[in-house]
Amino acid sequence: MAAGVPPDALGRRVACGTDYGTVRYVGSVSRTAGIWLGVEWDDPQRGKHDGSYEGIQYFTCRHPKGGSFIRPNKANFGVDFLTAVKDRYGLNDQQDVQYGTGDTVVFGRKTVEFVGMDSVAEQQRQLNKLVDISVRECAVSHAGQEEEISRACANMRHINLSKNLISSWETVTAIASQVQNLETLNVRPDNVLQTLKLLDLSDNQLLDGNQMHLIAQLPRLEQLILRNTGISSIQFPDVAFGCKTKMFPSLKRLAINGNKISQWSSINELDKLPSLRALQCNNNPFVDTEKNPETLIQLIIAKISQLEVLNNCEILPAERRGAELDYRKIFGKDWLEAGGHWNPEKNKPSEEFLAAHPRYQTLCLKYGAPEEGELKGQQPLTLKNQLLTLTIKCPEKPEQKPVEKKLPESMTIQKVKGLLYRLFKIPGSELKLSYESSKLEGKEVELDNDLKPLQFYSIESGDCVLVRW
Repeated sequence: MAAGVPPDALGRRVACGTDYGTVRYVGSVSRTAGIWLGVEWDDPQRGKHDGSYEGIQYFTCRHPKGGSFIRPNKANFGVDFLTAVKDRYGLNDQQDVQYGTGDTVVFGRKTVEFVGMDSVAEQQRQLNKLVDISVRECAVSHAGQEEEISRACANMRHINLSKNLISSWETVTAIASQVQNLETLNVRPDNVLQTLKLLDLSDNQLLDGNQMHLIAQLPRLEQLILRNTGISSIQFPDVAFGCKTKMFPSLKRLAINGNKISQWSSINELDKLPSLRALQCNNNPFVDTEKNPETLIQLIIAKISQLEVLNNCEILPAERRGAELDYRKIFGKDWLEAGGHWNPEKNKPSEEFLAAHPRYQTLCLKYGAPEEGELKGQQPLTLKNQLLTLTIKCPEKPEQKPVEKKLPESMTIQKVKGLLYRLFKIPGSELKLSYESSKLEGKEVELDNDLKPLQFYSIESGDCVLVRW
């Protein structure tokens, strides 16, 4: 390998001025002397060709003008993490910290103004006192010698590693594994990961449903594993039910088992994913709302129209048909009570019903509305016939006018939160519910168990549900 070219140069990330790229070729080029690097640039406008020169294809690019050849001395292959930290904070052995005049401190050639200069300068000189470290755009490419980070930066908790020259997740792991008390790690890249097909974020307790949106635009992501990440809800607010979201356009397989998802509304949302075919969702609280395992499976199948594999078991066509027919019959009485009707002109189910069962209308179009004979003897899974007339108020939000709703007394608190999400656009996980009895003025009872029905709390018609967030 030529001088200045690392032995593992192929596939490495490099910088050339302000441009970033990936080395796709190392070697000679026709009728020229010396070694060249064939680089595929992140910005294809920086390139000149697709990796070919004088009819010879030396490497390939995704973009027909995304590549070019450069000499090795023009390429920056980066530095190790600790060197970048020392450079960023002026702590290199060659750069002694000198005090300037007034509230300034001099790091090598750089003069920086500080408030509380003495204490900050002392902290900067002592690597092991640094807690929050940013080496963004510092050309970090590798971890360095084994364990040197853990010895030098014992108190690090927050690291910004974004926009560097890291070529693999192994490098990220090699750095992060040396930081015992790491709380925050930012490796968000720009214009990369565009070919990523599988992403496993299991056991990372930094996720919530909204943070999923940060990776939702990866165009080729086919498999996303979110086991034990602590998420409590899933939402794709860019489209209404019945439409397909632009998020996760290629996602085929999703694993959300071992989380805190308690509302069926999150399962409804999954029907918006255009390519979803396989789902793992065991060990979530919503699973416990249905004691019969077979009925639980039927509900999930009926709610997600394109699903082909559920919890590693194939869904056969006959099984899907049976699940959808049963779903249509089971909630038939609720549909009628909510304003549904066999006559299409009179069929106007309430928003509450459609929020809880967004596919019900589609199933009626597919199989026909359930006939009266089909509904005899059918007992709804979660709703009873008796309705409670309740007033919904937000005591801390006077601008929100009280709303009157009719809700089944057997509706669980989690389902009530699902309906309130449509009213106030606040995730159920953030809502705190209580109620005031019309018979006991001034007494407020907290609705603190999402899995209990309204009747568990002895709520009656005329009572007022209080919503806070």
